[in-house]
Amino acid sequence: MISYLVIPFLVVALTFLYGSLMDIRDRRVPFRTWYPMLLISLPFTGYVYYLLFLGDIHWFLIIALTTLVFSGVMYAIAYFGLFGGADAWGLIFIALLIPIFPFEPLLGYPPVPIFAFSVLANALILNLFIPVFLFLYNLVKGNRAPLLYMFIGFPVQSENIRSVFGFVIEDFEETTDGLKRRFIPFAEAISRMARDDRVYTRDLREHPGEFQKELALYTKAGSVWISYGVPFFIPITAGLIVSCLIGDILFTLMMGLMGV
Repeated sequence: MISYLVIPFLVVALTFLYGSLMDIRDRRVPFRTWYPMLLISLPFTGYVYYLLFLGDIHWFLIIALTTLVFSGVMYAIAYFGLFGGADAWGLIFIALLIPIFPFEPLLGYPPVPIFAFSVLANALILNLFIPVFLFLYNLVKGNRAPLLYMFIGFPVQSENIRSVFGFVIEDFEETTDGLKRRFIPFAEAISRMARDDRVYTRDLREHPGEFQKELALYTKAGSVWISYGVPFFIPITAGLIVSCLIGDILFTLMMGLMGV
């Protein structure tokens, strides 16, 4: 029965990989992206729900109710702006189309084998590793900055700053002694975020006329450090694949810490 979910998993995974490319490029995943995935997956998923209903009505009700509650929570989180719309819809569709694991992963089934739970948990854990990857990237590239900034950003050439996504984490000032640059302290960065006073590369791209002074300073500096906001859609995609092939990382870590 569970093998019928292999097709939905493959279609969902391909859709998420394509969506990740769009999210990196455009920072949006149009809703129409989901249509082919839904069209192909629903017959297989519907049949699995039917078999679950015939086999064990109690287990079917647990899965159905859990899926509905999970989907409702994801929708509410997106409604209040805590998730992006594509992130929330992606997790909702994973819950609906792949209610249980398509097959047993390498680490085995978690106690509650609701697939979407493991995808979300793995996505959150994998998201924590992004600063480590940025730090290693900066080390390999020979980029130098105060330690904190090595984990949260990287430099881009000034002529390319409008083609990347993120926000500027340096300030520049023209003085009699030449151009002075400084990294924005963390407390000041939080204050600017609260005032909506940060310089985002998207704004530089979409409204260059409003940032002529800043762009001139960036050009003179040659390179600018930005904090790169990785879309959560990408960790969700990674969590989807890791959950199916490897298993629930959080559950495995908890069992390891407990010595089980």
